[in-house]
Amino acid sequence: MPQTPDTPESAVPAPDTDRTPATPPRRAPIELMRRFLGIDGRTHRPTVADALHDDAGEPAGVSEAPGLNRHENEQFRGIRRFGATGAVLMLVGSLGAGSHPVLQNPVQGLRVLGLPARIPSAALTLTMTGTVMVVIAWLLLGRFAVGNLGRRGGPVRRQLNRSQLDRTLLLWILPLIVAPPMFSKDAYSYLAQSEIAARGLDPYEIGPAGALGVDHVLTRTVPTIWRDTPAPYGPLFLWMGKGITALTGENIVAGIFLHRLLALAGVAMIVWALPRLARRCGVSAVAALWLGAANPLVLFHLVAGIHNEALMLGLMLAGMELALRAIESSRPLGGRAMWLLVAGAVLVALSSTIKIPSLLALGFVGMALARRWGGTVKAVLGAAALLVGIAVLVTAAVSVGSGLGIGWIHTLGTANAVRSWMSIPTLLGMVTGLGGVLLGLGDHTTAVLSLTRPIASLVAAYIAIRMLFAVLYGRIHAVGALGLAVGAVVLLFPVVQPWYLLWAVLPLAAWATTRAFRIPAIIFSSIVSVILMPKGGEEQPFVIVQAAIATVFTVGTLIVITRNRLPWRVEPPTEKAGAADRDDPAGAYAESP
Repeated sequence: MPQTPDTPESAVPAPDTDRTPATPPRRAPIELMRRFLGIDGRTHRPTVADALHDDAGEPAGVSEAPGLNRHENEQFRGIRRFGATGAVLMLVGSLGAGSHPVLQNPVQGLRVLGLPARIPSAALTLTMTGTVMVVIAWLLLGRFAVGNLGRRGGPVRRQLNRSQLDRTLLLWILPLIVAPPMFSKDAYSYLAQSEIAARGLDPYEIGPAGALGVDHVLTRTVPTIWRDTPAPYGPLFLWMGKGITALTGENIVAGIFLHRLLALAGVAMIVWALPRLARRCGVSAVAALWLGAANPLVLFHLVAGIHNEALMLGLMLAGMELALRAIESSRPLGGRAMWLLVAGAVLVALSSTIKIPSLLALGFVGMALARRWGGTVKAVLGAAALLVGIAVLVTAAVSVGSGLGIGWIHTLGTANAVRSWMSIPTLLGMVTGLGGVLLGLGDHTTAVLSLTRPIASLVAAYIAIRMLFAVLYGRIHAVGALGLAVGAVVLLFPVVQPWYLLWAVLPLAAWATTRAFRIPAIIFSSIVSVILMPKGGEEQPFVIVQAAIATVFTVGTLIVITRNRLPWRVEPPTEKAGAADRDDPAGAYAESP
C-alpha cells in the first residue's frame, strides 16, 4: 500500500508484485471521476475551506471579546462622525453629480439645491471626497469590529458591540436614503420596465423605446444601450414594479423613492440574517456585519444605487437562515421545524424570481438536508424532490400571478452585451483581442469570447458541484460552500458589475475568518467603491481629474487634522481578553454612544 503521512514506515508491507491490484484498470476512470467530484471518501485532504475558515481564528460572539474602553469609545465616535460627514457630503454632491433623470429633475432651476448642478467640478469633488471618507471610516471601524483579523492564537483586540455597529450603519445610510440615485441608472430602467408591464405589454419581448416611445418621460433617462432590450429581471421584481407604477404613475421621484424602500427592505433582511448565519459558522456577528452589511458596496450600490440585488440577497440569506435553523436543530424534523424549512425554501425561491443566480442557495440547503437525513443517495433524491417541488410551485405561482409568464427565462443573457473587465473570461478575451490588433492580426475579441466564456461556465459549474458534495460529506458548512460557489460564478460570469461581488462577499462574510479572504475582500471592496463615478461614467475627463486632485488634497488635510483623534496609527493589541482598562466603569464596555 502507498505510504501516507499517518502510516509509520515500519508498518508498510513490502510490495507484492503478484498481488492483484485493488482497483482493476477498467475501474480507474470511475475512481478518477469520483476523485474529480470529491466523492471518493477522502475527508482529510487539504481544501479551500482550510485556507479561508479557521474555527480558532476569532471569538464566536461579542460576549467573548472585551468591549471598547473609554479611549477607544472616543475614537469610535470620531470614526462614526467622520463616516457620517462623508455620507452628508455625498448627499450634497449628488444634487449635481448624481444620476439625475433627464426630465422631472426635482432640483433643476432651484437656487440653492440646484447650485451643485451648475458647478460640476465642485459637485463631483464633494461626492468623491464623501465617498473616500466613508470608505476610510469603514476601514478604521474594522479595527474595532474584526478583532485580530483572523490571526490564529494572536492577541485579542477589544471589539465594539452590536448596538454600536447597528447605530453606525443606520447613521451612514440615512443621508443616502434621500439622495438621488448614484453610480448607476438602473433604477430608471426599473421604472420603464414596470410601466411596460403595467400597460399589459410583455417586458420580456419589447424594450422601453418600442413599448413606450423614445420620447416618453421614463424612456428618456434609460441608458441608450438598454432602451431596446427586454427586461432581464424575474417576474416578482416586475410585479412589485407594477404595484409601484400603479401608485406613482409617471412620477419619477416618487417611483425612485418607493424602489429605494424595496432596496432598504432587502438591506434590513441582510442585517437580520447575516449575524445569525455567522453564529452558525462560529464567526463573530459584529465582524460579519461589518464586512457584509456595512461594506461600502452595500451603502453605495444597494442603498444609493437602488439595485435589486438588495432584495434578492436579503430574501436568499433570510431563507438560508430559516432553512438551516430547521436542519441544524436537535429536534426531529417535523412540525414547526418542517414549516421553517419550507418557509426558508420559499424565500430562496422567491429571491430567484428577482435574479435567478440565488437559486443556487437552494442546492446547498438540499445537501445540508440530505446530510441530516443520512447522506445516502435516497436522502439526496428526497431532499431534491422536496426543494425542487417548492421552487417549481413558487416560480409558477409568481409567473402566473404576475401575468408575466416565463418569458424571463429567455432574457437572462441580456446583460452579456456589456464587456466587463471584472469578468475573468471577458478580460481574457479583451486582452487577447487587443494583442491581435497590436500585432496586426485583426480584432478577434468576439471569437475569443466565444471560447473563454463557455469554458469559464464549465469551470464555475464544476466548482459549484464540488461544493455541493463537500456539504453532503460535511467538509464545509453550507453557508461557506454557497459563498465559494457563487464567488466562482461571479468571477467567471460573462458580465460582472461591482455590486455582483456582494453575491459572494455577504455569505463569505458569515463564514470565512482568515486573512486569506478578509484582506483581499477589504482591499477589493475599497478600491471598487472609490473608482466608480457617481453618474455612472458620464463625466468629462478633465472634470474627473480636477475632482480627483481636489479630493486627494481635501482628504489628506482631514487626515492631518484628525491625526490625534482617529486611530490612524496601529496600536498594539491587548494581550489578554481581560486586560481592558480597569479604571473604566464596567458599563463603558457595553456603552452604545
